[in-house]
Amino acid sequence: MTIVEDAPAKINLALHVRHRRADGYHALETLFAFARDGDRITATPAEQDSFAIDGPFAAGLASEGNNLVTRARDRFRAQVAPVPPVAITLTKALPIASGIGGGSADAAATLRTLARLAAVSVEAVMPVARALGADVPACVLGRTSRGVGRGDELVELDGLTDIPLLLVNPLVAVSTAAVFAGWDGIDRGALATGDPMAAALDGRNDLEPAARAVAPVIDTVLAMLAAQPGVRLARMSGSGATCFALFGDGAQRDAADRTIAAAHPDWWRLASRLA
Repeated sequence: MTIVEDAPAKINLALHVRHRRADGYHALETLFAFARDGDRITATPAEQDSFAIDGPFAAGLASEGNNLVTRARDRFRAQVAPVPPVAITLTKALPIASGIGGGSADAAATLRTLARLAAVSVEAVMPVARALGADVPACVLGRTSRGVGRGDELVELDGLTDIPLLLVNPLVAVSTAAVFAGWDGIDRGALATGDPMAAALDGRNDLEPAARAVAPVIDTVLAMLAAQPGVRLARMSGSGATCFALFGDGAQRDAADRTIAAAHPDWWRLASRLA
């Protein structure tokens, strides 16, 4: 039995950094949303464990012996339930270190896959997800949600599905640690509650200035996205460098995709919709 699990791109529609916690993490308030597209995990029972990577961004991970996927597999066995050996393939379609949760989404898809193999609930994997990373629980859930604490205390939200989405990355890897280290430490206020689109429009990404200092090309990406006809919201996701725009309809999104492709054919783009 082969199991296939999608690992869709994670988007922070807003990301407010409130303060640095005593445990070293930052207190966050964020709106998570997910694209319909991203990476993919394929798992097949086998005589022994194996892990392979293919896809357009496979080369960036091929040399890593301790990938988040294999860590998720090993911790699932140790902490959730035994599963037989599996051959796992990660199809890597999302850029590396890009602020859209690629590694977290891959780990989350692995946990969901193993939960299916072991016939346990998704809720059973959440303690492992939290130990693997602050974004992993949201990626396990895979639905629009508000995250607080480290970003791993989640409340599901409705109202943002099927919105046309364009992701753009200038193919510059940005270190999450470097961006958080560059945050200026100023608390600019809480993320609004209530209607999630209104909260997103009223919100901000407090990591944008630090990310722009690391990768100034983010300025160019954001300016191009914001200038496209039909844009409802243009912002950087996570710690960058991927930026996104939400559009009023799919035709406007596709026109923006063509415009940016013509101006910067070397940039990565993904035309999708919110899941």
